Amino acid sequence: MSSNKIARINDDIQIVLSKLLREVKDPRVQQGMISVTRAETTGDLRYCKVWLSVMGMKDEKDFRRGLKSASGWLRHELAGAMNLRYTPELVFEIDHSIEYGAHISRMIEQLGKKHDGDENDEL
Repeated sequence: MSSNKIARINDDIQIVLSKLLREVKDPRVQQGMISVTRAETTGDLRYCKVWLSVMGMKDEKDFRRGLKSASGWLRHELAGAMNLRYTPELVFEIDHSIEYGAHISRMIEQLGKKHDGDENDEL
């Protein structure tokens, strides 16, 4: 299958899942702001690895269990929203890159504040 077609399917899956994840009723999944950062579908459309970033997640194990229990419903809804021969099985991964970026930004800000404080002491 063409890589352009797979890329379009990945984008569509990402958009549809971002909407569907807001509708999941399981409180284990609703632990904060969920963003679908990436989706990668295999060439045969059997599997799709979906990376999620969650700001404000309380318990990662509980969140994963909630996703696993909701994956059947999500796959069913995805099949209804997209016209594909096969609806891929969803495999969820947690993406910590946004949290890491926020942590680095806080560290840089703290260094800037310390540096500003040092200059004031010299005057």
